[in-house]
Amino acid sequence: MLIPAFQKDDALVADVAQFRHLTTGFRVWWLGQSGFLVQWQGRHLLLDPYLSDSLTRKYADTDKPHTRLSERVVDAARLTMVDVVTSSHNHTDHLDPETLQPLRAANPGLRILAPEANRATVAERAKCLPAFPVGINDDGQAIEIAGFTFLAVPAAHNQIERDEQGHCKFIGLVVKFGPYALYHSGDTLWYPGLEDLLRSHRVDVAFLPINGNRPERRVAGNLDFDEAARLGRAMGAKLTVPHHYHLFEFNTEDPAKFAQAAQQHGTPYRVLRLGERLDVA
Repeated sequence: MLIPAFQKDDALVADVAQFRHLTTGFRVWWLGQSGFLVQWQGRHLLLDPYLSDSLTRKYADTDKPHTRLSERVVDAARLTMVDVVTSSHNHTDHLDPETLQPLRAANPGLRILAPEANRATVAERAKCLPAFPVGINDDGQAIEIAGFTFLAVPAAHNQIERDEQGHCKFIGLVVKFGPYALYHSGDTLWYPGLEDLLRSHRVDVAFLPINGNRPERRVAGNLDFDEAARLGRAMGAKLTVPHHYHLFEFNTEDPAKFAQAAQQHGTPYRVLRLGERLDVA
């Protein structure tokens, strides 16, 4: 039996809509895996969504089946309010054609932000011209879209990789809007200096992976639950939210372990259920 969503489909869409005109604070919904929907002053940012079963079908008859653990929260075509969608890297659970294409159809003004190094792959999967995606580099340049300001942070998955032009292939994003700052890690290990770089941004909410580094399962590296709890504390995040679990059997973790580690390390945290809303004042 699939892990049930806290809320999904009609209930989720209605929950997003009812707060659309609020001018105070911001809200976040966890959409599964590494996907989060951020709402601020009527604007909507979608971080690394995977809202299909494309990987389950792709690997169904292989030695690495992607057996799904949890319900899909919502059909991407129903998210008709999205201003900008991001992809941290080219892995399909962060850059899914079957999520991006219906999102583009449902949101005519949608912008796609992704690493400059991945422009061609983004265009191919989103079925758009290569010039359409907004490319971002980890060179300190801030990019503003729909009121959200983005800065790229290198991600080590398992190492920091660059193309021939020196552009990062795997990134995290610091997102600033109004008085707030978020950090979405993408997929990353904890490399030297990461906590210092992030501390300088005074992050309100950090979204960090907890599924770990498991080469024996051919799973590329991420923070484990204890590392995520320690990094959240070290970077000074006001709140740390775990992600990258409960999607596939071969690549998951128990968020209760993260919660226990966060308590041990004194890390402010919140574990979200699928489709659940986080309110930040």
